[in-house]
Amino acid sequence: MRIGELSERSGASVRSLRYYEEQGLLTSERSPSGQRHYAEGSVDRVRFLRRLFAAGLSSRAIAELLPCVDAPSTRHTDEAWEVLLAERERLDAHIAELQRTRESLDEVIDANRRHRAGEHPHRCASVEAPDPRSTVWAGEAVQA
Repeated sequence: MRIGELSERSGASVRSLRYYEEQGLLTSERSPSGQRHYAEGSVDRVRFLRRLFAAGLSSRAIAELLPCVDAPSTRHTDEAWEVLLAERERLDAHIAELQRTRESLDEVIDANRRHRAGEHPHRCASVEAPDPRSTVWAGEAVQA
């Protein structure tokens, strides 16, 4: 399939597809006229890449992980294994932070519901403030 069709089917922009190819994350064959042609499996590959990018992984980290994805039965370096574990731990920490944020938001929503129902018209919700040194910004936890 050509790049426009891959873009449409995967949800990635043509520019992103070119970037993935530049970074060695995606491959294509070239026609005699120089047009890119992608295999059918490229749709799933691009969707997977997009999930990794959305999770906050860098193209460098993804490039280190792809050999483990592409050939999980072969022996990989200790460095690739460490990247997998570090990314997993980073995602777990981010998920935990998001869950704490959701719980705080749920408390505020619940207090607002009670207030609107007239249960406690003059009381404010008692919600534990998040650690001021930690915040979620652009998909990653940042310590101040």
